[in-house]
Amino acid sequence: MRISERLFVFLLLCAVVTLPVHAQTDPYHKGLDALSVDVVKAQLEFLASDWTDGRETGQKGSFLAADYLASQFKILGIQPAGDYQAAARRRQLMFMGPSGGGRPERVRTYFQNLPLIQYELGNEQHFSLVTRTGNGEETTTFGYRTDYSVTVSTTGITVSAPVVFVGYGLTDEKNNYDDFKGVDVKGKFILRLSGFPGYKDTASAAYKKFRPPDQGPFPRRGGPNRNERLQQLGVAGVIDVIAGQDPSLGWATNYPFRFNAENYEGDVPLNPSQPRMALAGDTLRDNITVVQVTSRVANELVKGSGIDLSSFDEQVMKTVKPASKSINGKAAFLKTTVKSSIVQARNVVGMIEGENPKEILVVGAHYDHLGNRGGYIYNGADDNASGTIAVMSIARACAAAGVKPKRTIVFAAWVGEEQGLVGSQFFVQRPPVPVKDIQLNVNYDMIGRNSPQDSAGTQCGMTFTEGFPLLKEVTERQNRENNLGLKLNIRSSQRPGGGSDHASFAAMNIPVMSWMAAMHAEYHQPGDQVEKINYDKMTKIIKLGFLNVWELANAEKGLR
Repeated sequence: MRISERLFVFLLLCAVVTLPVHAQTDPYHKGLDALSVDVVKAQLEFLASDWTDGRETGQKGSFLAADYLASQFKILGIQPAGDYQAAARRRQLMFMGPSGGGRPERVRTYFQNLPLIQYELGNEQHFSLVTRTGNGEETTTFGYRTDYSVTVSTTGITVSAPVVFVGYGLTDEKNNYDDFKGVDVKGKFILRLSGFPGYKDTASAAYKKFRPPDQGPFPRRGGPNRNERLQQLGVAGVIDVIAGQDPSLGWATNYPFRFNAENYEGDVPLNPSQPRMALAGDTLRDNITVVQVTSRVANELVKGSGIDLSSFDEQVMKTVKPASKSINGKAAFLKTTVKSSIVQARNVVGMIEGENPKEILVVGAHYDHLGNRGGYIYNGADDNASGTIAVMSIARACAAAGVKPKRTIVFAAWVGEEQGLVGSQFFVQRPPVPVKDIQLNVNYDMIGRNSPQDSAGTQCGMTFTEGFPLLKEVTERQNRENNLGLKLNIRSSQRPGGGSDHASFAAMNIPVMSWMAAMHAEYHQPGDQVEKINYDKMTKIIKLGFLNVWELANAEKGLR
């Protein structure tokens, strides 16, 4: 072979060898190359370690975790997108000059601070039934945590009001069913049963008609905004009866000598009660006061009214008609006190500004968990250190892509999800970016575990907003084309709800896609540890998340 021929062959081989290398320099592959099991594991092992002490909202471990997350954003070059605050004194002096005039310099931080009301029941609780008897009246006083319990609100309340029976307290416009039609509940207690028409008989026509396919056997009464509905109606309070449950079993004071649970054998409950938290909003009462009663109290309330609670379910299953009515001659009296204080918490928020800052994608997950209870640290490796690391990793990949996306991408770690989505609610109520510009929220919650049925370790679920099929199409295509091998369970809902932060965005009519891998026995237990994480599946879900986010952030047309 002549020298010229040898040179040609050599150059050809070089071209063949280097071709794949050049092919990997596009933004997609640069981002993917920044994601690995080792990186995911390294971050998760710290975030879910004992050093962060369970990351309970308002506690030291939560602030430590937030500082760690902000430092990661800073390392990656993600710009701060939280509150503005005055710069350090030295920088202020430099800004103002020798004369000391001018305004103090304000710089943006990675933290969105939110004030929360921390509250718990006070020492005085009183619930009684007043019944008119001839020319007089009779008062029956019930025992707290013997006959009833109270769902605490941020404020105490003293109220005496008539009682109205409202069946299941259900409003279903689609099926033309409304338990509140024809009864006046303003300023009154409502007596409400759990369930829905036909819930006891899965073969009944009523069951098939009223049970939404994407909810459990006991759907929320009146939908996800049922408390708002009750507030609109002016209800004074709710008296709840839970079907098939005796609440008094949870009120027992003679705990057994030993609780036998994984990693624990002791004589105190694993989950001692903790104070609750709520946003310090603009209205005095944040929710409706709910009194949960035993069946004997409920039967005393309806005694002599003609209402038979034992046959009610059968009756409504057959008629599929409400049977609400006022309970004449009876009134309930409730006095409940509350102990409260203000605590500070913070979301961690960063962003990569796009060519069009008027179109925004928000990628988020809650970083808080249950904290340290009774000496046991609830590390929450899956719930939700896993989702938080997904957000951080997707931020890493987007930064590594090396080019400015068409749309702005906001990366957020929410606080207070375990307290009722307070961090994400605060974000959409007082957003650091205009809510009207948010095109999509991508949420990650518990993406690190396998369900008992997932022996291959490949299953994960995604729920998205009905009417945006592109979200499903992009997800399935990216999973297939990149050989990720995930077995996807994708569902749509008109307004996805549930107990995770995407619900805060869905309530604002913002499209969402929310990810979850599995529910497991260690949910909200001390056993939710890093050793049980399926890092391979978790990393694949994160890679799919980056591919989705990057494509949607750079698509020719936006979602809204």
